[in-house]
Amino acid sequence: MKKFVNDPKAFVPEMLEGLALANPDTLTYVPEYNLIMRADSPRNDKVSIVQGSGSGHEPAHVMAVGKGMLDAACPGDVFAAPPMDYVYETAKRLASDKGVLLLVNNYTGDRMAFDMGKEMADADGVRTELLFINDDVAVKDSLYTIGRRGVAGNFFVIKAVGAASEEGADLDECIRIGKKVNDVTRTMGVALTACTPPAKGSPLFELADDEIEMGVGIHGEPGRERKKIAPADAIVDELLDAIVGDLPYSSGDRVALMVNGLGGTPISELYILFRRAHQRLADQGITVARSYVNEYCTSLDMAGASITLVKLDDEIERLLQAPAEIGNRIF
Repeated sequence: MKKFVNDPKAFVPEMLEGLALANPDTLTYVPEYNLIMRADSPRNDKVSIVQGSGSGHEPAHVMAVGKGMLDAACPGDVFAAPPMDYVYETAKRLASDKGVLLLVNNYTGDRMAFDMGKEMADADGVRTELLFINDDVAVKDSLYTIGRRGVAGNFFVIKAVGAASEEGADLDECIRIGKKVNDVTRTMGVALTACTPPAKGSPLFELADDEIEMGVGIHGEPGRERKKIAPADAIVDELLDAIVGDLPYSSGDRVALMVNGLGGTPISELYILFRRAHQRLADQGITVARSYVNEYCTSLDMAGASITLVKLDDEIERLLQAPAEIGNRIF
């Protein structure tokens, strides 16, 4: 294994410290709780939007903190839910007159930590609500979930709810919008290789050189099928058939299309996947109104990708178009 690591135990805190140092005017780092928060938070004129989950999925979630997106993120260690006291302390520090909304990807460990953190915050008089995200169509249950997993589609919930909060929406309205976006968002991923957690030092699972895992989870959880690798277009077709048929999306729909890298895939390959997805959707009469090609929710250094569709209406499209300023910039 070759990685830029000093001490595997310091992987997450050193990453967070670097993120804060790169954004000294906009982000605050609280190392005791792995907390990255907007420097101007909390603000009593807006709902504080918070997400956590494990590390290893960057830029989700710590690099999505900023104006128009998250107000704070409190990650756990790599692929581990944050401790409940991290959630509790984050909710207390982000408490505002309009309340705190915790966005949680549907994993058993995350649900437990955020449920308990919310109860502790409620006991202190902090109005806190939970919203669970479950956009993965690959499997009904997984190694770490009852029900579907929350994967890259969570970025659309963050974006829409973050924009609404920035506009002054109250807590109930933010929850309504978040549920609405989650209900029309579907994702499925594929792995070409496994990832290597720094503390483990070896691949999390084994895939032969000619194998892929269809429907893989972002922690390497098994998907629908392990099979021989196929041309890129055929892989996209299989992913899209599962996604489009699930809601279902129909001819005449307008959608946001995201091709998300899992950490070890060149962006050139992501655009090859996007090309085919766009073609297939056009063939079905589905209009791609907004396009996203990059890394949004990764699995450390896994080679692979996921495809996400969001069915748009005027409200969702307007919120996705709203300006945002986050710590992970490309210019």
